[in-house]
Amino acid sequence: MSHRWTTAFALAISLLCLALSGGAHGQAPAQRVVVVGDIHGALDAFVDILQKAQVLDGGGRWAGGTATLVQTGDYTDRGKDVRGVMDLLMALEPQATAAKGRLLTLLGNHEVMNVIGELRDVTPEIFATFADTQSEGRRERAYRDYVSLAEARKRVRDPLPAVYTLARDAWMEAHPLGWLEYREALGPTGRYGQWLRKRAVSATINGTLFMHAGPNPETDIPIPQIEKRVEAEIARVDRFYERLVDQRLALPFFTMNEMLQVAAGEIRAVNATAAAAKEKGEAPDFKGFDLETLREAAEVVTIGEWNLLAENGPLWYRGYAAAPEASLRAPVAAFLTRNELRRIVVAHSPQRDRRIVSRLGGSVLLIDTGMLASTYQGRASALEIVGDTLTAIYSDGRVPLPAAPQLDVVLQR
Repeated sequence: MSHRWTTAFALAISLLCLALSGGAHGQAPAQRVVVVGDIHGALDAFVDILQKAQVLDGGGRWAGGTATLVQTGDYTDRGKDVRGVMDLLMALEPQATAAKGRLLTLLGNHEVMNVIGELRDVTPEIFATFADTQSEGRRERAYRDYVSLAEARKRVRDPLPAVYTLARDAWMEAHPLGWLEYREALGPTGRYGQWLRKRAVSATINGTLFMHAGPNPETDIPIPQIEKRVEAEIARVDRFYERLVDQRLALPFFTMNEMLQVAAGEIRAVNATAAAAKEKGEAPDFKGFDLETLREAAEVVTIGEWNLLAENGPLWYRGYAAAPEASLRAPVAAFLTRNELRRIVVAHSPQRDRRIVSRLGGSVLLIDTGMLASTYQGRASALEIVGDTLTAIYSDGRVPLPAAPQLDVVLQR
């Protein structure tokens, strides 16, 4: 073999080895992660920013290749296109997988509220997207069921809890067309409800933790344990609803507030029975009470302290956005070290200038920019993470952001 061909052959072999090793220095190309915060039914803005981030094509299909798209929750409530947003997310998941990419849709506090029947931020416009030609008939039948239940409860409870006393006009106003369908669709057996109950509250990729609000950094509860607690609490609420319906204490479409009224009413009634018996010096007669339901009711009425709804719980905490950096520095450094993380990315709190904010040198990224403009006067955005490079993506361009320091630097803080 001539020297010329020997040299060419050696060069080809070296290039092949370089390719097989993943490039220069044996490193594979950095994974691309795109993160989007609160959507709140702003479908058009969501589609636009996904296209700007090159993870969605003009036809509304996955175009991100092997990239990972993370959505950190709060796609429900307030905006009218909640159903369209959920349909898009559900459609993109298998498309991303087929392209060897990923879509990780997380739960925010608003998804959890809807799943457990807290509907205070669901608008009539959202309910209307779930209505169909049979909605008026369903609503009439549901009202008749409500009246029947109220009459039955009146025969065994005096005084009757307010949950059973709504007049027709008030009940109809509280249940606009599409309300029943929405409640069913997000229930345990509904199309959206089943999907939502399979969503996680966190994702960790290459040392970055993604959550909607994030745990208080001073908590010592491991992230996997937080996941398990949220999942268990949702299942617990579902079981309690089912028990109330089975006991003919509630109807399947009751809200969380109505469920709590039922629970509190039963607790008051059994306490009154016990007090009356004690006054007479007699043994209380608990006939007509289901003691297991009462036990669960006593626990469910404390739901405001659970992870699902606690003000400083992992779905509601606002300290990463609101607390001064000086007070955050030590607990965030300890939190990252304890969980072997480089940074945490959260949404939940719309930023004042409607831009993605980097705090603590890139250890904390705040990505809620008020996408639902009609409510927050904000704009859509996405955070792109490629190795150590962080970039904010807006409809009018890209802005580089500070990257998080290495973990050993965090440890020295």
